[in-house]
Amino acid sequence: MRAIVLTRPHRVELVDDWPEPRPRPGEVVVGMRAVGLCGSDLGVYEGHRAVPELPWVMGHEGGGQIVATGDGVTDRVAGQRVVIEPNYSCFRCRWCREGVTSACAERGVVGMNLPGLLAERVAVPARFTWPVPESTPDTTLACVEPLAVARAAVRRAGVRAGDECLVVGAGSQGLLLCVALLAGDARPYVVEPLEGRLALAERIGAKRIDPGDAHGFPVVFDTAGVPATWQLALRAVAAAGTVVVIGMNGAPVSTSTMDLARRQLVIRGSLIYDHPTDFADTLAAVTGDELDPAQVLQRGVRPDEAADAFAKARAVPGKSWIDLSAWQEDRDG
Repeated sequence: MRAIVLTRPHRVELVDDWPEPRPRPGEVVVGMRAVGLCGSDLGVYEGHRAVPELPWVMGHEGGGQIVATGDGVTDRVAGQRVVIEPNYSCFRCRWCREGVTSACAERGVVGMNLPGLLAERVAVPARFTWPVPESTPDTTLACVEPLAVARAAVRRAGVRAGDECLVVGAGSQGLLLCVALLAGDARPYVVEPLEGRLALAERIGAKRIDPGDAHGFPVVFDTAGVPATWQLALRAVAAAGTVVVIGMNGAPVSTSTMDLARRQLVIRGSLIYDHPTDFADTLAAVTGDELDPAQVLQRGVRPDEAADAFAKARAVPGKSWIDLSAWQEDRDG
């Protein structure tokens, strides 16, 4: 079976002898058609996030068609087109019982502590596959999961229609935040050093703003999470406003308790989404044509171009993704 694997930091290879997955009870095998790349994947690629072993299959944003079902699976069938929810909650801990599955310490995370999706076929728990209409394009399969991350952040921030929000960073997550905010009739402004990304944010409907002019926003989303963007977010948020931190970095950041108290700020971290509501709501919005996340995507690259896509993903405008559909067409043919 073919797969795209990380053999060492900064080295991605296409192989044709990867083990074939076999579904265990409760699992399905999905023939993958599209996989998006995000900052977490790039952290693995660059060696900043440890994985269990090398070589390693990366990727956690994507979907395809079910090709086989394991014992006990009665609500999924071969041929169904599905999106994969790649965070497997334990459903036993306090947080899972309270519906905050994003805080589950026992989560299985595809592409991080579980093998990823950049393979011809993958085995996944059936309950974490979401059927979508057959007409759903591959481009949508590649970006439903990161859109769910963006929409969860917007929900947690309590954004209302008409709110002016600042999005710090117009990488793929920042762009999807703009899509989510615009769909809720909010007004996103964007700070971003790369002109190509700013231009794409403007095409989506956001407005660019100079960092020196960014102030008085009721909600600020920090999609980078580095010390410089943290300081920008604090300067830009209004009194009694909310800073939502999505981007993650190991470097410490600082502020004074006096500033937090006097300005009555809310600092909110936002990690992925909560199962099942956030994912279900996102799919309903996408399949109901309420928003189009695919407008942030670049052209999908072939599997043999994956190494180049990983190498360039941090600098290019728009979301990178790997088009695996030819692999499935080879099988069907």
